[in-house]
This record gives sequence, C-alpha cells and structure tokens, in this order.
Amino acid sequence: MQSETGVFSLPRWRLTRWLVDAGPGIPDDIRVAMVGGLFGTLPIFAGGVINTTLVSAAVAWRMQTAAFITWFVFEVTVCLARLAVLIIARRAAAAGRNTPTDIHVVLSLLWSCGVGYGAFVSLICGDWVIATVVCLSGAAMVGGICFRNFGAPRLAAAMILTSIGPCFAGAALSHEPLLYIVFLQAPMYFVAMTAAAFKLNKMLVATMRAERENEHRARHDPLTGLTNRRGLINAVEEKLTAARPGDEAVALLFLDLDGFKKVNDTYGHAAGDQLLRMAAERLLRVLRTNDVAARIGGDEFVVLADNLNEERALALGEKLIGAIACSYDFGNGTAANIGVSVGIAMAPDHGMDFADLLAVADAALYEAKTAGKSRCCMASALTNVSALRRLHGYHGPFRKTAAA
Repeated sequence: MQSETGVFSLPRWRLTRWLVDAGPGIPDDIRVAMVGGLFGTLPIFAGGVINTTLVSAAVAWRMQTAAFITWFVFEVTVCLARLAVLIIARRAAAAGRNTPTDIHVVLSLLWSCGVGYGAFVSLICGDWVIATVVCLSGAAMVGGICFRNFGAPRLAAAMILTSIGPCFAGAALSHEPLLYIVFLQAPMYFVAMTAAAFKLNKMLVATMRAERENEHRARHDPLTGLTNRRGLINAVEEKLTAARPGDEAVALLFLDLDGFKKVNDTYGHAAGDQLLRMAAERLLRVLRTNDVAARIGGDEFVVLADNLNEERALALGEKLIGAIACSYDFGNGTAANIGVSVGIAMAPDHGMDFADLLAVADAALYEAKTAGKSRCCMASALTNVSALRRLHGYHGPFRKTAAA
C-alpha cells in the first residue's frame, strides 16, 4: 500500500499468501494496496486490543482460575506482540524495507483464537454474568474483524470462525438447553459477516480498478498508449529532481513525422491512426526500460532519456529515425513511407523545466526539418537563446514554420 507510511510487503508463506489473497486477476499494485490495508484503520485495532484486554483482565480478577488467568496472559502477550510488529512494519515500510506481513497475519489469527477461547471458557464456567459479557465482547469484535480485514476476506473469514466457532463447543458443554440457540445464531452470524467481508472486498477492488484506469487515462494517450503531455511533464520533473551531482544529462528528444499529412489525405484518418500506433510501437522497441515515450499531439512524439551525453543522445535520435522512418503496411496492398525529424535539448544545459526544454527541442527540430528532414539536430547555444526568447516573449502554443 502506497501511503504516508510507505509500501507494505506481500506475505511469503504459503498459508499467509492464501489467507490474504484477494482473488484471481487482480493487478499486483492493487494486491499490495490491499495488504497495506491490513496495517491501517488504527482506531479499530486499538479498540479491539483495549476491549479484549480489559474484558479478560476483569474476568480473570473475578474468577481467579487458571483458565481465565491463562486467557488474560495470552491476550496481553499477543496484543503487545501485535503492537510491536505493527510499529516495526510501519517503520520498515516508511524506510522502503520488507515488512513482517506474515507475522502480522499469524498474530491476527492468534488474537481471534484468544477471543474464541475466552468465549468457550466463559460458557462452561457456569457464571452467566461472565458468559454474557465475554460473548457480547466477542460478537462486537467480529464486526471490527470484518471492517478491518475485508481487504483479505479469507483472513477475515478465518478470524471470524476462530472467534465464534468455539461457542459451539461451549454451548454444548454448558448443559444449558437455552444456549443451544447458538447452533443457529453462530452459523448465521458467520455467514452474514463473511459475506459482508467478501462483498466489501469486491467493491473495494472495483473502486481501485476504476481509479487505476482513470489515472492511466489521465496520463496516457488513448490512441497509442504512450504517455501524454501531463504524464510527460511529471516525468520531466521526476527525472530532474532525481538527478544527482555527477550524473550525465537528461535528454528531451522532440520527434515530428515527415509526410504524415500526405498519408492522412491519401488513405484517410483511420490509416493515419494505424500509422501512429505502429510508429509508437517501433519507438518503444528502441528505448530502454526507464526511458519515457510520449505523444503530445498530432504526429508529435517526445522521448525523455536520462544519463546521456550529447553524443549518445544524437546516436539515440539517429536510431529512432532508422526505426520509424520506413515503410508502413496498412494491409490490403496499401503501404506508405514516412520520415521523422528529431530535435534534442539537454538538461541542465538547455533548461531545467519542461517548457524551456520543449521550446529548445522544438527549435532544434525546426533546424532539422529546414536542413532536409529525416535528420537529428542537437540544440546549439544560438538555438537555445532564440527558443527561450520566443517562449518567454510569447505564451501561446509553439508552431513550426517548416513544412510537415
């Protein structure tokens, strides 16, 4: 779960992995977020710990038998261990280290077993005041279990079962016929609360999927799947912020397809869209894993690559030209040839924000097109000065005067 406390690790043990599994077909980032939810809702956690500790302490003080003293000691030990693991996990998550998720899950189950044990010994002790208090407390804990752990509905079901399951044995051994109603009530309660946990889990997953898709659409071009302008601006800021002294430069390569308008006019916009998708695929095959590819409008693409000097940035530009500037087969015997021109700006030499870098790269792209198209041009000092003057003197959109 990515939050102010960091990312919590997925469990590694077979049993705990099964218990927290949220279902098939769920993306990994959502699974991580669901696991992180097990460490959240601290008020519910604190309420449960305080409740079971105080109830077991009061009962142990009243009865002073081995069974109830054992329950109290168990509650204190498990609750202190859960609190310690929770603190350790949150600190580890904040520091980017692995978190003790498996232990956290096991301790949660042990705590619910303690709730069930308390209900069992209370029902067979013959003191109906104690039995009433403890069973009411256990029933209240089931609601907290459901709402705190529905991100892992199997775990919630297991905790509910171990909390109220021992009531069956307690009612059977109590020799009180009226308590046999537990055989009807407990299964209904278990089914209802478990169903609620799974329903809430399904709703949460659906909500997170929708948020994930909306975020993806907000940062990606719907036609090509590449990053859009908004996503590119964020990527530029992240790469410039992450740059350290001694790192090589960040390169922004501005690409414009040569002859794209002719394809649209000749074969139609459907063919033009197909060409843009194929060009995006070819572009991605050239790039490294951490490079960013964006489409910022029409037939304009941008590549953002870090740890490059000017020589390697130019080599990347030429490689992109070689990959993109070739024949495109639209099927049905139709094909078209296009070229691509590239202008390059380097940070920090040519600017330290998105607008400056794009303006300088746009000016270098103009030089590449003027020189004959299907060329790669690195921004010069003169290019840099003229581009920045144009940017800060006129705040409208950039326009290339060379033919497309």
